[in-house]
Amino acid sequence: MNCAQPTNRVPVRTPLPPPIDPQIVQDQDDMTWDDYNPIPGENWADPTLVPPRQLKIALVAIDFPDQPFVITLHKHLDPFGNPQINPVPREKVPQFYADFYNSPSEVNHGQTINGYWMEQSRGKIGIAKIDAFGPYRMPKNLWEYGLNEYGQRNSTPTAEPAAGRMERDCDALWREDAGDIRRNYDAVLRMYAGYDETGVWQEFGEMKFQNKDDIPPEWGNPNPDKPRWVPTRYVEWTSWKAGAQQWGLASMRQGENSGTITHELGHYAFRTGDNNNNPYVQPYRRVGSGPWDMMDRGCFNGPGGPHSRWKVPAVAGAAMPAGLMLRQKLNFEFVSEDQVLYLNRNGLAESGLAVANVTARTVEPGPDSLAGVIVRLDGEAPQDRTPPDDPATNPLSPGNPTYNFYSLEVVQRIGYDSFCPDNGVLIAKNKDREGRTGGPNGFNCFNWVIDAHPEDINVIDYLQPKTGKPVMRTIADYRQLNDALFHAGTNSYSKCEWVDEHNRLHFYVIDLQKDAQGILSYTLGVRSLDGMEPQTRGVALVSPATIEVKGAFAMYTFTLKNTGTAGAADASLHPQDANAYLNWDIYRLSISVDSPGWSVQLQNELAAVKFGDAKTVPVYVTRESGSASSATVTLKATSESDPTKTTTATFTVK
Repeated sequence: MNCAQPTNRVPVRTPLPPPIDPQIVQDQDDMTWDDYNPIPGENWADPTLVPPRQLKIALVAIDFPDQPFVITLHKHLDPFGNPQINPVPREKVPQFYADFYNSPSEVNHGQTINGYWMEQSRGKIGIAKIDAFGPYRMPKNLWEYGLNEYGQRNSTPTAEPAAGRMERDCDALWREDAGDIRRNYDAVLRMYAGYDETGVWQEFGEMKFQNKDDIPPEWGNPNPDKPRWVPTRYVEWTSWKAGAQQWGLASMRQGENSGTITHELGHYAFRTGDNNNNPYVQPYRRVGSGPWDMMDRGCFNGPGGPHSRWKVPAVAGAAMPAGLMLRQKLNFEFVSEDQVLYLNRNGLAESGLAVANVTARTVEPGPDSLAGVIVRLDGEAPQDRTPPDDPATNPLSPGNPTYNFYSLEVVQRIGYDSFCPDNGVLIAKNKDREGRTGGPNGFNCFNWVIDAHPEDINVIDYLQPKTGKPVMRTIADYRQLNDALFHAGTNSYSKCEWVDEHNRLHFYVIDLQKDAQGILSYTLGVRSLDGMEPQTRGVALVSPATIEVKGAFAMYTFTLKNTGTAGAADASLHPQDANAYLNWDIYRLSISVDSPGWSVQLQNELAAVKFGDAKTVPVYVTRESGSASSATVTLKATSESDPTKTTTATFTVK
């Protein structure tokens, strides 16, 4: 079924009829704070809200003999162009950052790490308090810590390799000043003067200098006899000044430009790993979940995108991380199991298809909706029957076929998901337990988003500094998944269905709705490609009478009826009794007209109808000048469950 128009992903004009669910992808680089859309009726950053689980964090602020706090400098004074605001006195820096991260203000645009976790958990967990300590002056220079990683140890200005341990020295200063109070806190955030290397290695490496020989002295090693570049985590080189910064880690050490504290807290508080790849090294390996989950590079979401993560304070890229995908929310107990429809692959082969309404993941689903759908790949091993696909030759390979279940959820650009690139339906394969993808350049992966547009997105990453030559985003860049979501209806510039032949499953995005507050939900379906079900399928159509078209365009309706008979399925076929979701059929619709100068179109070629119910199907008729005096319009409806159950209806237009 062609739900998309593959020649163009974003409509340049509105067709008649307009698509019911157009895919409109906004690139991260083009986002500003104006793109933030609050959740109707909610303010999870409100400090008066008290969750059942409250985390208490100690923020310990440290600087170095060779690196003052960036925020204490005059505006735009340091080599990186920071800070972005007026200076803060050194003695006030610890409290400034404690407030910046957890107290709504004009500086942080009202967004806090407490607000993030309250939103994701729907009020179950928050950051009760951040106590500020310091500032403390570290016993070593920043480079003595920053170069002690990723093959940089011998890039120091001296003959001695870097051997500093930031956490150890920081905690010793804190303990000497405040006593041994570590046990009083759930986590310790070590906020260090300078930069998290993740936000500067590229921007002040290959994006600023054509090659490593172009690095000027002021960006190089203070020792003029040593190279001005250093190796870095993902590529061969960056400038010494960028590489001498410390890389943020799950130990909760963060530079002043870091907006990924929510990500590191996810590691620390929930013992979950990364879901991201190395997009810069060949053989390229496609990312797992990209911009759609905070444990992947969705942690880089925010105004200006990933190349703005060098700013101090962190109010640009990484300031507004993506929400958590359904797998993580279930594991963290943020979503209750009764808010999710659980199905089995083998169960669907015996029970027939299922249809459910799923609400945007940022809000609580209503009484007639769900937070998502899970389809377990049950049965004999191997559960995932996808054949091995060599990742050395196919960059889109998901690696080892060890996935355990599919998930379906809805993303809407509200709350922290405001800085996701699209609204729509997110389909993913997931693992119960984290594991490597296998093969060269493999990575830890537990979510694998199904990409509605697996082709190269073909977007420029940056321009080379000297030549101006475009450098394209690699096929492994996380932004390749910007257009991954599925959409309902025709002419959406996306797709409305996904078929996994190997695992014998067919997923449908059938329709969408918005409630009075503008909250998005979708009608979703899933069926087995195999099996014998208990239902008797049937379909009927009632057409309108002969109609006169006044003008060039008109809309008329057929009535689609489900004339089948429900049959109760064994409640044990699925992890829960799913019978309430099984009394449907999904129909595929097509439309045609028999005379020249007339055209007809459907906004949606899928429809879901309960047994014994009916729904109207709008048909759009266009008449050109000089057309035949009349025409016959034919609508065809076919059951997806039983293609032998098909019917047509006609009416005449004139």
